[in-house]
Amino acid sequence: MNMKRVWSMALVIGIAGGLLGACGNSNSKEEAQVNSSAGTEKKKNVTLSYLASQDWIKDPEMKLAEKFEEQTGIHIDYQIVPSDQYNNVLKAKLASGEALDIFGGQSGKFDLGPLYDVENNAVDLTNEEWVKREDPLFIEQATWNSKVYALTIWDPSSSWIIVYNKKIFDQLGLDVPKSYADFLQDCEKIKAAGITPIYEPVSDGWHHVLWFPELGVRYEEQDPGLAEKLINNKEKFEDAAVLEQSLTQLNELVQKGYFGDNAFSNTYADTEKNMASGKYAMTVYNIGLPAQIEKSVSGSSASDYGFFPIPLNDNQNLNVNPAAPSKFISSNSKHIEEAKQYFAFLTEQENLQFLLDNEPKFTNLNFSGVTAKFNEEQKAFFDSYGKKTGAVYQTAINYLNPQWMDIGKDMSAMMGKQMTVKDVLKNIDKRREQQAKTAKDSNW
Repeated sequence: MNMKRVWSMALVIGIAGGLLGACGNSNSKEEAQVNSSAGTEKKKNVTLSYLASQDWIKDPEMKLAEKFEEQTGIHIDYQIVPSDQYNNVLKAKLASGEALDIFGGQSGKFDLGPLYDVENNAVDLTNEEWVKREDPLFIEQATWNSKVYALTIWDPSSSWIIVYNKKIFDQLGLDVPKSYADFLQDCEKIKAAGITPIYEPVSDGWHHVLWFPELGVRYEEQDPGLAEKLINNKEKFEDAAVLEQSLTQLNELVQKGYFGDNAFSNTYADTEKNMASGKYAMTVYNIGLPAQIEKSVSGSSASDYGFFPIPLNDNQNLNVNPAAPSKFISSNSKHIEEAKQYFAFLTEQENLQFLLDNEPKFTNLNFSGVTAKFNEEQKAFFDSYGKKTGAVYQTAINYLNPQWMDIGKDMSAMMGKQMTVKDVLKNIDKRREQQAKTAKDSNW
């Protein structure tokens, strides 16, 4: 079956189910009691170490971990590493055989072997009960050689899009752009008004990369079958005109000053504060950002923000990514059963709902039975742009996601005029070739 059609159908079904369920949302508060069958078991004096990248562990999960400890005696020791350092730290720990209990990683059906060597480093979770309730598209991305190695609890509707300040757009008489040319005009008018058009946190090393591979559906629209040609080594990134086009346009935004003077020092963690300040008009985020701003910045209102797709290459489509930050149990752990117990606890229905209700960034979860919480602005966005969807390239194409941070370094060099667009694409090809040969891929 055409996977692009499957992703599209799954998103539409998921959104429709979420909208129906949203009417009965219970809006649980963080202080709500979290009950679990885990409480009936004898308490243990065990600590589980959990290594994760910055922003992967949400506050409600930490609340749930406290309740889990109360009920079981099992303590979760979160070890959070800055995102630009995480992959190197994790690789070093896995290579040394260090006895981690749980580690975080990006799922992706092409990446679990090359990135994490899950067959040697992670525990097979195929027979866990929660696997049957998790969205099959997410399970597919957590599977390597027919075995499930990761638990993914994430928002299936959390596409990376442009979030914009409606007040700024209204004050300047701007319309939501329908093309790249429209987007340039909006940016120029915003800059002329003394406002930085786009908040881009380059310093984290990963965020600015989103502008490029997230447009998979548009690339396929412009050049049908491009993903398949890249997968089979029938095409190079360097030679794909639509890929060069999007990177060229992104670089144009930078060189015209639309990212402002502080892009290389901006941080992802400061997005809410900076967007609420009115000094920036837009940023790449997901539909949960307005609620996060309202919660974290006094006097802010989620209703002041709207959404549209990343408009490079005249894109007007919604991108979908069933791969996301996920949880793996280390095969070197001395507490594998306790880690499985924690995963089972997190995926209990009421605990999933607690996580969703109390995490502003999430509007839905990739498990059956949860009640979504889309607001009117979010519903309108999906009504406008959810008709044609497709997979992002970091999920659709092999040997791309593992080099994410390296692409980020190259793109930073491009933005700083130290590399050309062609240089960035050539380096992607070189790294893909190296990974493919290591994997003994017959297409190479």
